[in-house]
Amino acid sequence: MFTPILRRSIIGVTALALATLSLSACGNGSSSPTGSSSTTAAADTGSKLIVIITPSPDNVFFKAEQVAADAEAKKLGYTTLVLSHDDDPTKQSQAIDTAISRKAAAIILDNAGADVTVTALQKAKDAKIPSFLIDREINSTGVAVSQIVSNNSQGATLGGQEFAKDMGQSGEYFELTGKPTDTNAGVRSKGYHSVLDQLPKMKMVAQQSANWDQTEALQKVATMLQAHPNVKGIIAGNDTMALGAWAALQAAKKTNVIVTGFDGSPDVAASILAGGIKATVLQPAAQIAQMAVDQADKYIKTGSTGQPEKQSVDCVLINKDNAAKLQDFALTP
Repeated sequence: MFTPILRRSIIGVTALALATLSLSACGNGSSSPTGSSSTTAAADTGSKLIVIITPSPDNVFFKAEQVAADAEAKKLGYTTLVLSHDDDPTKQSQAIDTAISRKAAAIILDNAGADVTVTALQKAKDAKIPSFLIDREINSTGVAVSQIVSNNSQGATLGGQEFAKDMGQSGEYFELTGKPTDTNAGVRSKGYHSVLDQLPKMKMVAQQSANWDQTEALQKVATMLQAHPNVKGIIAGNDTMALGAWAALQAAKKTNVIVTGFDGSPDVAASILAGGIKATVLQPAAQIAQMAVDQADKYIKTGSTGQPEKQSVDCVLINKDNAAKLQDFALTP
């Protein structure tokens, strides 16, 4: 686990340009990475280009990363190229190759796999292009300059505690986990169980991966409900799966079942305020993306970020008490 070295307050963090947050995708599902560049001039010089690569912006969390990183880079005087790998390692490698061919000054990356990403980033490093990772770590050190993530263990502990409280510390529950190749999926599940496994009256009757996907979560919860009709709660590794679980519960007319997610998405905040999903855990996507760009800028100018490679930012519990203050993956005053 990362040693939490950064304890910046999330309250009041402003995510630049997130007022334009959109659910539209940058990618078109083709075999090559897709995206948009703010200019073509960077192709000639390369020295002022920052390439931003994330999973699909169909997920508002990744869209928030893109928008915040893009705005921060432009504020600092860089041009940008924003690409999506759609969690496809091949598309990610193609996007990194694009950054290399464009002689980018830096890469900001939310990666497509803890193991499969290492070789591509080593290729960028060999080309003297520094990489700054956000949200997801890789299973190697010394390849990226920075790996900045949410404190997933701390956040999952918060989520597990809230879930147990809402469950009255007893009853059957399901767990929906994320992609097995994503380190965050395992860390969050372990964090949940560090709390829930200590409560003898709570019983996990089903655990399945829904791969961070809403439709898959809906389908799997519908099947789980047939086998375990008396389930009392569902704890999900991200908000997208929590929304799928809630849709399945609505279809089955079981809206008394408690659901908790993880991310701090606007849709889950709205559900909490409407009396649907009970809680989520905010990980500050915009703040982390801005931090990565700021560190890239400092590294480009000085050869050092002044920070360790591995850094973490604490998460915040979101429930009915503060959901109204959640906006664009940040809490407003």
